[in-house]
Amino acid sequence: MSANANLAELSEAGVSVWLDDISRERLETGNLADLIAGHSVVGVTSNPTIFAGAISKGDEYDEQIADLAVRKVSVDEAARAITTFDIRWAADVLATVYETSEGVDGRVSIEVDPRLAHDTAATIAEAKALWWTVDRPNTLIKIPATKAGLPAITAAIAAGISVNVTLIFSLERYREVMDAYMAGLESAKAAGHDLSKIHSVASFFVSRVDSEIDKRLEKIGTEEAKALKGKAAVANARLAYREFENAFGSPRWETLAGSGAVPQRPLWASTSVKDPSYRDVMYVEDLIAPGTVNTMPQKTIDDFADHGEVEADTIRPFVADAAAVMTRLESVGVDYADVVKVLEAEGVDKFIVSWNQLLEQIESKLKTGGEQK
Repeated sequence: MSANANLAELSEAGVSVWLDDISRERLETGNLADLIAGHSVVGVTSNPTIFAGAISKGDEYDEQIADLAVRKVSVDEAARAITTFDIRWAADVLATVYETSEGVDGRVSIEVDPRLAHDTAATIAEAKALWWTVDRPNTLIKIPATKAGLPAITAAIAAGISVNVTLIFSLERYREVMDAYMAGLESAKAAGHDLSKIHSVASFFVSRVDSEIDKRLEKIGTEEAKALKGKAAVANARLAYREFENAFGSPRWETLAGSGAVPQRPLWASTSVKDPSYRDVMYVEDLIAPGTVNTMPQKTIDDFADHGEVEADTIRPFVADAAAVMTRLESVGVDYADVVKVLEAEGVDKFIVSWNQLLEQIESKLKTGGEQK
């Protein structure tokens, strides 16, 4: 299968294409393998919403759930058995990519229980348990970038666990995430870990920023405010890339790099547009730069394959413009600090809702021996 030209060009520009979806059906049918071969996909991300959706459809999970029902396992234990099974399988499908990219790509992410987002000790314990259970070197354990999550990130990295930091919305929190990563590496080095084996990405959420700020701009209602709709998310992400370059060009980082450490790449998450009036691939086309990851749902991958356009770099030449956009947003009355606070809280809450839905679906199937009521 020949690779799609648009997605291949995106990859050549330094953007790793990851699929923001997983399901037993994709794995059983070979769909994931096809996306690797034909759409330049080199990684997979998952979250509670994705798993809840996957288990609610079809019967691919019924046999495993029937076995779990016979063993009389708890709902929580069943959820982890089911989700880690898929992650392990996907990691095996991506093993060759992992090897040929020397560990940079070929990664599959699984999230800690979102109900633990504000409990540091429990998050650390869960991260260790997931790392041990999946038992694949190309796994990334997703830890949310809450205040309680920051020390958990450091502890996981210090233990040699590769981490996908999720739910990052603000530049300030992103700086804290990169500091947590470097602190973890410094501890890992002191403990004798091989730093070259520890990898991380920082998932900076994109479209949700526009959704929240556009709503506020519409409420403000002035022409100046409305003219800024659809501009905040890309500007925020472009400024995040500047923070990435600053942090990973610092003397502190150079010391770690000298010991074999690899940079924590920025990952653009939530890249499907929520407003149908916007170009459907804007969060891909406008965020192209070396050393980045863009994780997309299937539809966005297909849209980019069909009509996506690639420029060598659509971030660094526009950083000054991005800063100007953020200044203008503030001048019309958008409170950035409140926006990112709301988005973080909503992000955690949405994943908790999805996780609870997942548990309810599994509990229902456990009671009926694997079949949905």
